[in-house]
Amino acid sequence: MKTINEIVKGNSNDIYLIAEAGVNHDGSIDNAKKLIEEAASAGADAIKFQSYKAGKLASKNSPSYWDLSKQPITSQYELFTKYDSFGAPEYIELAEHAKKVGIDFMSTPFDLDAAEFLNDLMPAFKIASADLTNHPFLKKLANYNKPLILSTGASTIGEIESAVRVIEEAGNKNIALLHCVLSYPTQHEDAHLNMIKHIKTVFPQYTVGYSDHTFPDDSMVSLTTAALLGAKIIEKHFTLDKTLKGNDHFHSMDPSDVRTFINNMNKILPLLGKNYKEPLEAEKNAIKFARRSLVANVHISKGEEITEEMITWKRPGTGISPIDYDKVIGRLARVDIKEDDILTWDMI
Repeated sequence: MKTINEIVKGNSNDIYLIAEAGVNHDGSIDNAKKLIEEAASAGADAIKFQSYKAGKLASKNSPSYWDLSKQPITSQYELFTKYDSFGAPEYIELAEHAKKVGIDFMSTPFDLDAAEFLNDLMPAFKIASADLTNHPFLKKLANYNKPLILSTGASTIGEIESAVRVIEEAGNKNIALLHCVLSYPTQHEDAHLNMIKHIKTVFPQYTVGYSDHTFPDDSMVSLTTAALLGAKIIEKHFTLDKTLKGNDHFHSMDPSDVRTFINNMNKILPLLGKNYKEPLEAEKNAIKFARRSLVANVHISKGEEITEEMITWKRPGTGISPIDYDKVIGRLARVDIKEDDILTWDMI
């Protein structure tokens, strides 16, 4: 069974898909439950929300940093106030509902109170890019001894290294690092998915993933490409209707998109197969019959010295391999060898 703990530890080659519902429930517990149900039905591995209170997250003077044509509210505090109605009772109810329908429950905490009540509800903590430099918060979360999935949007390698060090020094090495671009929405030319490979190179001991904010396309190219580049955990905002007005609906995937991505993975992952080169069981007949053997080009009499002109190479590969061509030249025929006979070692 696929578990986030095994994915983070690097003990699984599966792709773990997080449907980031965020605040796309628009403050409705019924909407949140519907998001859980549809994510589970579509095949996502986890549904994730965001747990915060506006007053703990942003000052009243915090300006927006998103595309105002899609989300016209210019104050972070004002926006977050619209979506912070859920507290511990609601998240407990949602976690129970997720368990009932068979999907992992997660919610990103943005303060210590949220982390405390979420700890018993989740298999792992997902940490937002904006908290990558919040070292006291990282240390507190690390102390829960759960896997930490850390988005790395808008960060330098040095900042990621510092965050990882804080977590490690707290005694927690169950870390996954997600490439992310902290731009809503992320234009395709800004996705820079090759950064996944860079993070894998710098942090080979940790699982790497991708948190996506691009507009979804019909083929789910961004998520599929991320998986091919080595992302084992993939997160994308999730909605039931991409045309809805609101915070994150416009750059979210819907249940159909989830199914498309999973279908892509079901086709592609078997194609990828092993990551080291060796002959396969399916190739055994080809090795035997499609490779070449040394073959008599003319009749060779018993006792005659074999010269280059006397032999060629043809299929099948059941005789002496052309690899041993130089070992055959100059030897004597032990028996009469007819033209087009496949040479074997007992003939010479």
